[in-house]
Amino acid sequence: MKFKIACLQMDIAFGNPEQNYKKASELIDQANAQKHDIIVLPELWTTGYDLENLKNTADEKAQEAKVFLKDAAVKYNSHFIGGSVANKTEAGIENTLLVFDKNGEQAGIYSKLHLFKLMDEHLYLAAGKEKGLFSLEGHKFAGLICYDIRFPEWVRAHALHDVEAMFVVAEWPIQRLEHWRALLIARAIENQCFVIACNRAGSDPNNKFAGHSMVIGPWGDVIAEGGEEEEILLAEIDLEEVKEARGKIPIFADRRPELY
Repeated sequence: MKFKIACLQMDIAFGNPEQNYKKASELIDQANAQKHDIIVLPELWTTGYDLENLKNTADEKAQEAKVFLKDAAVKYNSHFIGGSVANKTEAGIENTLLVFDKNGEQAGIYSKLHLFKLMDEHLYLAAGKEKGLFSLEGHKFAGLICYDIRFPEWVRAHALHDVEAMFVVAEWPIQRLEHWRALLIARAIENQCFVIACNRAGSDPNNKFAGHSMVIGPWGDVIAEGGEEEEILLAEIDLEEVKEARGKIPIFADRRPELY
């Protein structure tokens, strides 16, 4: 099965949800001028890394984001990997990825498991505890958030559920751009699946971000890659390539987990 993908590589307004919802709406509208099956937003796209003010700007149980994504999914008849938002829960504020199918039904939810101490996430955010598995049109996918890609055992834990593509949403800084590219390509090769990664563009008071959203095939081939500026990255993936890769090099059948 083939899916047309649009990654919205937004320049996020620091701590300004109203402005970011407006920007997201504009980019979604632009992307759907060509009709895409799956639209992907970046990490913390409603607030950016304005962590100190999340107590005021976080979305109560992610309700505002859920309504926005549900309405957009129905309006444009597209699936949404709704990036992640600051989600105010009973456990604290979580960095939560939301997935809605084209019928407006919530198909997945995942709160970031690995908190990035270099950007003080552990001081303001509560860590998630569940995997990011979900299905769209009968196909198994997974959602990951930024720092998660540095933990191959976490990525593999998803791949073992026959995941055909992994969606990564991020706010990855420019100084570690080469890590971003190398890690994403490695995760695709070692798990023999597509990796669709949507990073943000622009900067905030403390960081400049890398952009370079990427769509990578199960052989590690880069199908599409963005630049540093705000843009909509477009690509098409064919999930039959996953079966082909796994059939030629049977990594999963040859694993020896009893010795690991």
